[in-house]
Amino acid sequence: MEKEHYFDWAATSPADEDILKESLNETLECWGNPSSTHAVGKKARELFESARNRAAAALGVKADNIYFTSGGTESDQIPLLAVLAKPNKGTVLVSSIEHPAIREQSEALKNCGWNVIQIPADSDGVIQPQAVVDLITSDTVLICIMAVNNETGVIQPIYEIADAITKACEGKRRPKFHVDCVQAAGKIALNLGYKGIDSAALSSHKICGPRGIGILYMKDAIEPFLRGGGQEKGLRSGTENVFGALAFSKCLERYYNKQKASDADRTKSFVEKLSALPGCTIVPPSRLEKPELFSPYVVQAAFKNIPGNVMLRALDSKGFSISTGSACSAKKNKRPVLEAMHVDPKLRENAVRFSFGPHTTDKAVDDLLAAVAEVNSQFNK
Repeated sequence: MEKEHYFDWAATSPADEDILKESLNETLECWGNPSSTHAVGKKARELFESARNRAAAALGVKADNIYFTSGGTESDQIPLLAVLAKPNKGTVLVSSIEHPAIREQSEALKNCGWNVIQIPADSDGVIQPQAVVDLITSDTVLICIMAVNNETGVIQPIYEIADAITKACEGKRRPKFHVDCVQAAGKIALNLGYKGIDSAALSSHKICGPRGIGILYMKDAIEPFLRGGGQEKGLRSGTENVFGALAFSKCLERYYNKQKASDADRTKSFVEKLSALPGCTIVPPSRLEKPELFSPYVVQAAFKNIPGNVMLRALDSKGFSISTGSACSAKKNKRPVLEAMHVDPKLRENAVRFSFGPHTTDKAVDDLLAAVAEVNSQFNK
């Protein structure tokens, strides 16, 4: 029942045991260092490059554009840190609803003399293309906007934003556009090869793969800020994680861009039933009228008189796993994404996140709704 009643897929997903065991057995046979030039190393290199080719095919991009990293955070931070290698300081635009991997690192850039400007979100948590264009200046070098918000599930119009950036910079130097796709991969249809997307971050453990492995898609080579042994064409030094790369590539083959329409219908029903509970507010409320703007795998709601941590503990005692937001910010008790959306402070305090995955069953969702209703009835009659 532990996995069946797990509703914190946005934090991490249960591993696909078949893929992980199969990949481990393959890498036990190819245990050498992929950068070594002897036969044992070459055997490991062949397996590692096969993983790159499989991942690229699943993502619909060229293998040369795929770089393996230690996870989503590093894949987000490599493009950010790369600006430090530039001779002149400039401006970086970051959306106000980014994951801490982007938000906190961009703040660190300020300490290095860079001008970091937040792109405001509207009340739905959407970054509108015009809001991005309005902030572009002649010294803007990088723009970072996530594809799907990890707390509210809002789908950002990344392709429209990419087009708007290109149009606004016609005849001028165009800033790079980086997209955090960690919560989008395997959850919504993605086109990483879209002409206006320069780089994108993905994480294995969000789609049933192992922790400690990610992918950075880079359309063009960049000058890395961090240096080392020169692995991954100098962009990401460090001994390659053959097991992780192989398992991730197989998870991409199995789960990437394979969403079920029934999941969206089920979540829509879940949101409607949840909103009917006394004292429940869906965050943002527009989700009820515009479900197409949201990923069907992340739902945010607040319950009157029930702080988020109380709801979390109450459901945990019943065997249900949920969260109050990003696992990376769980100990900080702050909700910067909801603050950026100007959500009422009390709603921010009471908000919890329900997140689903490809193995979530209809029965489990019904069980969750019943458990939430039971807890809610103790505080709201």
